[in-house]
Amino acid sequence: MRTIKSLVLIAVVISASAFTNPMTMKKKIDIKESQIEWKGKKILGSHTGTIQLKDGYLEMDGDNLVGGMFTVDMTTITVTDLEGENKGKLEGHLKSADFFGVQNHPTSVLVINSATKDGNTYEVQANITIKGHTEPVTFDLEMGESAAQTSFKIDRTKFDIRYGSGSFADNLGDNAISDKFTLDVLLKF
Repeated sequence: MRTIKSLVLIAVVISASAFTNPMTMKKKIDIKESQIEWKGKKILGSHTGTIQLKDGYLEMDGDNLVGGMFTVDMTTITVTDLEGENKGKLEGHLKSADFFGVQNHPTSVLVINSATKDGNTYEVQANITIKGHTEPVTFDLEMGESAAQTSFKIDRTKFDIRYGSGSFADNLGDNAISDKFTLDVLLKF
């Protein structure tokens, strides 16, 4: 009799946990088809470029975004608005310790903590880690059947990237670089 009661109790617990612990699915990102474009501004202009994902996924509960994680390969920073020697110099400078220090920090990571849905758009709460510093970030992510896209700004000074910042150096004049840079992200899955 005890065995039957124990089996019934186990069946009830398993059935109840199936309804209270929803199964989530990882939607893997196609890193070759996805793209990240960046734009940095300075007093007398701006620069643009790309950077590549190393890996990533969106965590889904049915049709709802509930989490995710993305690793960016910082060694792939490229400049798209310059050519030749100037392109190489800026790419080298962006990879140096003045900016992203890719020798010591070859990757950056974004982790989605939560997402609130409104139609096809989610307000995403995430943490981003750049140069070993983690900061919260909020952005809107528009979700489709085979892709998602977003555009958001990051304050580089929060990650100890202060080179050319008017917030930390005086007398920069026309050489001041904006503290914020923009990321335009297209995720294909």
